[in-house]
Amino acid sequence: MFTMTNYVTVGSLEEAYALLGKNKSNKILGGTLWMRMGSQTIHTGIDLSQLGLDQIVENEEAIEIGAMCSLRMIETHPLMNEYFSGIVAESVKDIVGVQFRNCATIGGSIYSRFGFSDILTALLALDTYVELYHGGILSLEDFIKTSYEKDILVKIIIKKEQIKGTYQTERLSHTDFPVLAVAVTKGQKGYKISVGARPSKAALAYEAMHYLNTRDELGEEMIESAVHKVIEELNFGSNMRASETYRKHLAKVLIKRSLKTLSY
Repeated sequence: MFTMTNYVTVGSLEEAYALLGKNKSNKILGGTLWMRMGSQTIHTGIDLSQLGLDQIVENEEAIEIGAMCSLRMIETHPLMNEYFSGIVAESVKDIVGVQFRNCATIGGSIYSRFGFSDILTALLALDTYVELYHGGILSLEDFIKTSYEKDILVKIIIKKEQIKGTYQTERLSHTDFPVLAVAVTKGQKGYKISVGARPSKAALAYEAMHYLNTRDELGEEMIESAVHKVIEELNFGSNMRASETYRKHLAKVLIKRSLKTLSY
């Protein structure tokens, strides 16, 4: 649980960013669900709920998701089920429960870059960008590699493209955090393989992607080689949910299953 001294509902992003920088313990508030899992003292909580950041909008080039959109909105919104083979909606449907997803925001989930994040794993397999108030627009791929500097995540931008995709996880129970998460997509630029909950944050398997994208046909032998490259390239570890060895075994199964699904 957290303790908060002041609470401010801001009227603009400019006001929010200025307030954020006034004290090192000032925080942007989303659903506050992840905050409650730890123990911290917040000097000023900054509420963005009046800034209209809870909309999912389609334009000619992309789908834009406001940072204050709940995970439940993403799960049920027609655009999220129509585009990207539905993997964005699929990735959030098993996160804890409906009540939780009604409160948790995508902004908090992405900005925090949690290792167990389902939505981060799925979005990394798409052509995804984040818009920061101060930092501007970055690819999600670059954003997850940056240090944790104070900024405000305004929206998530997913470029529209015709893709086939699949999102698969292994969980100890239906609504638990994933033991391992895998998202694989095939679009105009080729394959993308994203693996999260290793237990570190999601990462792309570049060597396996390059291997697949320089071959003409996807056969059984190629799939086995690609899976081997993923296991060799990415780091896997142990925690209370699973061992490194078990996660590597799961990765082999889920990636192979995903690639076979996309090859049909």
